Amino acid sequence: MTDNENSSIGSGSYSDQINSLLSRLVTDVRQFTESQLSQIKRLAQIGTALSAEKNLDRLLEMIVDEARQFTNADAGTLYIISDDETELNFAIVQNNSLGVRMGGTGGKITWPPVNLKNADGSPNHANVSAHVAISGDVVNITDVYDAQGFNFEGTKKFDQGTGYRSKSMLVVPLRNHENDIIGVLQLLNAQDLAKENVIKFSYESQEMTLSLASQAAIALSNNRLIQDLQNLLESFIRTIAMAIDEKSPYTGGHVRRVAELSMTIANKINETQEGKFAELKLTDDQLRELRLAAWLHDVGKITTPEHIVDKATKLETVYDRVNEVRTRFELLKKEYNLEIHNKRPDNQNIKKNEYSGEISEAINQLNEEYMFIAELNNGSEFTNDNMVARIKEIGKRQLTVDGQIMPLLSEDEIYNLSINRGTLNNEERNIINNHAMVTYKMLSQLPFPKKMRNVSMYAAAHHEKLDGTGYPMGLKGDELSLQSRIIAMADIFEALTAKDRPYKKGKTLGEALKIMGFMVKDKYIDSDLFDLFIKEKIYSDYAVRELAPQQIDV
Repeated sequence: MTDNENSSIGSGSYSDQINSLLSRLVTDVRQFTESQLSQIKRLAQIGTALSAEKNLDRLLEMIVDEARQFTNADAGTLYIISDDETELNFAIVQNNSLGVRMGGTGGKITWPPVNLKNADGSPNHANVSAHVAISGDVVNITDVYDAQGFNFEGTKKFDQGTGYRSKSMLVVPLRNHENDIIGVLQLLNAQDLAKENVIKFSYESQEMTLSLASQAAIALSNNRLIQDLQNLLESFIRTIAMAIDEKSPYTGGHVRRVAELSMTIANKINETQEGKFAELKLTDDQLRELRLAAWLHDVGKITTPEHIVDKATKLETVYDRVNEVRTRFELLKKEYNLEIHNKRPDNQNIKKNEYSGEISEAINQLNEEYMFIAELNNGSEFTNDNMVARIKEIGKRQLTVDGQIMPLLSEDEIYNLSINRGTLNNEERNIINNHAMVTYKMLSQLPFPKKMRNVSMYAAAHHEKLDGTGYPMGLKGDELSLQSRIIAMADIFEALTAKDRPYKKGKTLGEALKIMGFMVKDKYIDSDLFDLFIKEKIYSDYAVRELAPQQIDV
């Protein structure tokens, strides 16, 4: 073989080796690139899923689940920094080998929090999770039993009690969009692909976990921000409702009672397994919308004058005018006394007892008439036509005040005393009734989120009736939503049984339910809701909580 041939053969063999190496390199690079792309894609999918999750408990679980899957970790713990930034609270604890899943949808963890400060006030750097929360550093440990600088006595004690062997650990901070640390993610025991051996968390796993932690922190912050805004809105609404109730010492607590009773009815609808409501389930958003509407149903009363809201008697305006009427009666008695005395002749033969008897009869009649007026003024009984005629007759009496002749009762006093039922005249009742339309006008101007767009209508329709005779819009039948019917029934039951109204005595349970039964027959309130109210005894717990013992007769 010639030297040229040897050279040719050597050259070919070397070229094949180079090509083979290049081929393997291209394959490795492609696989590495595909792996990276796959991880990046997976990370993006996780970020999207985290952002879409609105339930805080499920979000917390998802953060740990995804982090463990991403790094092939056997266990994971998520801590959330307390509001005062002094503690790390356990939010999620998972351990696949031990079958442990705590926190999130599994309920609150009762383990004591990790203090971020020692007893002397110095930072707690001995605990690895506290150290990460304080410093913001990432800690990647090959074996916690050999680690220096941290106290793992608690981990070792846990292992002794469970037979577990904690080894590799990765601890990363959760930073939000403002770079504040809001929590700590701790992963334990990374496993090889076969899940046979515990290995160290790789640099790639560490970087990917940091990226995941960043996305998780932002998603968690957004979730908490939304929840905080919802809590702020509901708290603000309850404050407004409390202010409206406080306008009157007689209606304090009315809005709260109606709201709580409305939600009890709604929750019972969701629980029922038979009847018309068996297939109906109100979503969390629908329940929240109903709750806001119930708390706001009387917001229109903010424009109603207090003296009308508080009108405890028929003659009350800013004060009860019955006291003026009583003064006039007393003046009239004195006039009668003087008049009869002046009529008596000087003849001493007139017996004194005849004079006294005449005065007594006149005074007794005036006393009886005043008692009649005072009783009517309470508004507790129905005023019939005969009573109205007697009021007008009494009002014709005259007396002299400062030389001026005036009627015993003014036209306005006669008008108010002639009110058939309750203490409000027609004009005052219209003012009161107008609060429902004012409620709608006020709430319809507010930019409620899309999921709350029906709050104004639900709230304003609480005085509507199924037969269309209600107010303010005269809605009837299917025009009335289930939510409006719920609030309406709660409002009626509360009004019938309220024990703090000055113009009427609170009905007993039996009386209230009987009246509501008649309202069902008259097509005022929903029969299916009332049947549920009775069947499930929704009134029972409410009665124990809100009514006087003597009212509970069912």
